[in-house]
Amino acid sequence: MPSTNSKDLVQPMTIEAAYDFASRLVEGEQRGSDVDTALYRLQERYGLSPNQITHLRSRRAKSCDVDLFARLRAAYLDLCERQVGKLQHQIAVLKATDDADLADFESEAARLAAKIQARKAAVR
Repeated sequence: MPSTNSKDLVQPMTIEAAYDFASRLVEGEQRGSDVDTALYRLQERYGLSPNQITHLRSRRAKSCDVDLFARLRAAYLDLCERQVGKLQHQIAVLKATDDADLADFESEAARLAAKIQARKAAVR
């Protein structure tokens, strides 16, 4: 069933989607309250300048070019892929050290990883 969360209703290739991607990227990279280091990591990893991301996060940007939007989207998909990878690793560790049946978690994580891979392939 589709989510009714307003963040999930953002249409693709809009300035609102760019705002959302930028905010989620910083949240995903941030450790504690260290935003500057998160911005630096995003610059190093994806070539997104701290000024671009800050401008988008503060909602001062009135537009977003196609190249920047594509890089934001690709970076966000990579972030999602890394998070799912971490979850898969945690599930594998739990399976190896615990008797609990984690098959449903494992299959859900695999489904999410496949869905992310499909989106990344569609973007390219």
